[in-house]
Amino acid sequence: MNNIKYKCMKCGTCCFEVHGSLGKKRIPLYPEEVNELIKLAEKYDLKFNVIEDLVFPDILNQKILVLTYRIILDNENQCCPFYKKKVGCIIHNEKPLACQAYPLALKRIDAFRFELSIDPLCNFVIERYEELKNIDLEKLKIIFEDEYPKAEKFYRKNKNLQFEIRRLEVENKIKIPREIEINNYNTFLKEWEREDIII
Repeated sequence: MNNIKYKCMKCGTCCFEVHGSLGKKRIPLYPEEVNELIKLAEKYDLKFNVIEDLVFPDILNQKILVLTYRIILDNENQCCPFYKKKVGCIIHNEKPLACQAYPLALKRIDAFRFELSIDPLCNFVIERYEELKNIDLEKLKIIFEDEYPKAEKFYRKNKNLQFEIRRLEVENKIKIPREIEINNYNTFLKEWEREDIII
């Protein structure tokens, strides 16, 4: 057990579209990451498209506030355009934060507790499932030495985005409706301009 260290197997499992009980797998991208990925896609001459992922309608300014995007996996293999079968991720050292944290994801349960999840579809995890299934957090931090800090950073960035939205609301700079009819929401999505929230 002490000798286990996570190493990306470059299998691409995390790069392909996967349908599960919670819908499609999604890898959120922050607006600043999208800008960098556009440049990298141009450098490698790749088709790269994103769609808005997490958005809020701001009815005060009539804008759609965009917190995250996600890659449209619209190529024939339904995978990330930066994944190549023989080499894996061609932007491994420049990939988005969610990819850097993979196969870990960190979620807060309450003010004092976090929940760490490990993607069960990762081949490294599958091969070592029996050893990993009941392991404590401190050992996981050792096994996923590089990925755990990225999962923490990813979590903090998500929380900071939520705090930023709340701050803007408290300062009356935006107004996010707590309830909204689907027809109105769809109209807002079609007609209102976008504003990326970057922190």
